[in-house]
Amino acid sequence: MIVHPDPPRAAYQEAHRRYHTQAHIDDCLARLAAVDGLGDRERDLLVQAIWWHDAVYDPLRPDNEARSADLAREALAAAEAPEADIAEVERLILLTKGHTVEAGDRLGALMVSIDLSILGAAPEAYAAYAQAIREEYAAVPEEIYRAGRARVLESFLAAPVLFPDPAFAKALDAQALRNLAAEIAELTRA
Repeated sequence: MIVHPDPPRAAYQEAHRRYHTQAHIDDCLARLAAVDGLGDRERDLLVQAIWWHDAVYDPLRPDNEARSADLAREALAAAEAPEADIAEVERLILLTKGHTVEAGDRLGALMVSIDLSILGAAPEAYAAYAQAIREEYAAVPEEIYRAGRARVLESFLAAPVLFPDPAFAKALDAQALRNLAAEIAELTRA
């Protein structure tokens, strides 16, 4: 079983965060808790990856996931976690950058699906998420933000699968596609 260092709770309280907060972590942990068929070690690895995956979040930097993985490595090593567990937590965190996984990677599929699950939320919750993301990017001028955000959302639509875990895909795909299309339409209207 994996060693449990203190989670990075303070990071999720940073003033610039609006979506990437403790509420996001709590939602991810709740979604994980509802997943059946995981062994204790698998669940522990995912818990650690969820706690650490957004420990570093600066919307203007491209290396948040790598920096979060580094922090997880340091904390887990200090807690004397086995190297194999540290490496797996790092790997799971890094998957949240591109949100793609190899076929047969159940833990990776769960990590990515859990992280992206907000995309399949009810329209009101999705709208609140979209607004919170905009607030996190407050320093970015509106025109640049709209174009960049539309590109990100279009990349989700163009992906072979949005939620690589089949249960998440079944539950969330249809609403996620509606949410993404609606936000893209809003972002790209003149």
